[in-house]
Amino acid sequence: MTATHPAPLPHARRERRKRRLIFQQDLAVEKPTFRRRLIFHLIFGLPALLVVTRFLAPLELPLSVKGVVAILLLAASQYHYWCRLSSGSVFSPEFPRPLVILFNWAFGATIFLALLQVLLDVGTLIAMAVHGGGVDVPDAVRYAIAAVAAALAAIGVHQAVRVPPIKDIEIGIRGLPPQFDGYKLLQLTDLHISRLFPAKWARAVVERANGLGASLIVVTGDLIDGSLAARRADIEPLRDLRAPDGVYVIPGNHEYFFSYHEWMAHYAAMGMRLLENDHVVLDREGGKLVLAGVTDLSAFHSGHPAPDLAAALKGAPAAAPVILLDHQPREARRSAASGVALQLSGHTHGGMVVGLDRLTARANAGYVSGRYDVNGMTLYVNNGTALWPGFALRLGRPSELTRITLRRSI
Repeated sequence: MTATHPAPLPHARRERRKRRLIFQQDLAVEKPTFRRRLIFHLIFGLPALLVVTRFLAPLELPLSVKGVVAILLLAASQYHYWCRLSSGSVFSPEFPRPLVILFNWAFGATIFLALLQVLLDVGTLIAMAVHGGGVDVPDAVRYAIAAVAAALAAIGVHQAVRVPPIKDIEIGIRGLPPQFDGYKLLQLTDLHISRLFPAKWARAVVERANGLGASLIVVTGDLIDGSLAARRADIEPLRDLRAPDGVYVIPGNHEYFFSYHEWMAHYAAMGMRLLENDHVVLDREGGKLVLAGVTDLSAFHSGHPAPDLAAALKGAPAAAPVILLDHQPREARRSAASGVALQLSGHTHGGMVVGLDRLTARANAGYVSGRYDVNGMTLYVNNGTALWPGFALRLGRPSELTRITLRRSI
């Protein structure tokens, strides 16, 4: 009997299958089955359980005190469950801002304390092997690592919620018209306007952005976390973003979680031009530069237009360099093969914490933070203007307002 093999999938079908898998990865948390939801909450509860059993239980404290602390730790570990109860979505905690900050601090402190406790246990086992007997760990040592964990979490939350500092970079582009040599553009991304990043914070970002002298402002997705009704006032300051050549925006994956069409129409009404698989040509005294934008990979499942670089570049002048706005960096090699000179992305938040960034890189084709040369194309992955309020910690991966100066490159 001759074995039969299925015919190769046509290119379009392969692409649809690939995008479906990517979307399922992105939305597994947002629309989980009961089993996935249970696993999700159990995973986030494990650090708290470790802290309760290995850190709290051995302390010389009254049992009633231990019980109260254990309950508080377990409650903090279920922060995302409380977020879902508050709004129906883990992506939109609708608590007062101080409570969101407190939850993130407690959640972060629990994770850091669990990691430090593991290190302490490993050190204890090594000491026992060396000395050939039991080793007592004084309560003072445990309190010391708890203080370190609390301090790390406090620093991490502060770094996450501040108005980001300016980051200046220069990027060389082959074939850049001399009229655009020295051209400045400002990239904002992953603002995640929410209870954690409300109108006051957004106003401060806008004021700082408008004072940077950029000729162009681009926003590469994930502007919001929440419905239009919940975020209308918080996002209003973005209406005042100003640049001589305009303010352009593309969707990120979070836009698809919250009434996509409503948000796109609202962005447009605020004076931001949408680039959904589209481009514009910037002209300076005859010199031309193409600014293109694509939709997010998450668009496929919900029936919205999937990212289509060919459509975005259709009709663009062939000799003009292309700057591409693409929320996620994972398709950078395809962009390079299509002749893009510079791709600006976000999505990764820079990995948020040193060490954790290596895991984030693996989920994004190796791209997580900063500048990459991708087959001759420059990819810049912005750490983010803000980040998802469900994990608001930054250590070693600071937020940024990125002012990019273009230079002619041979």
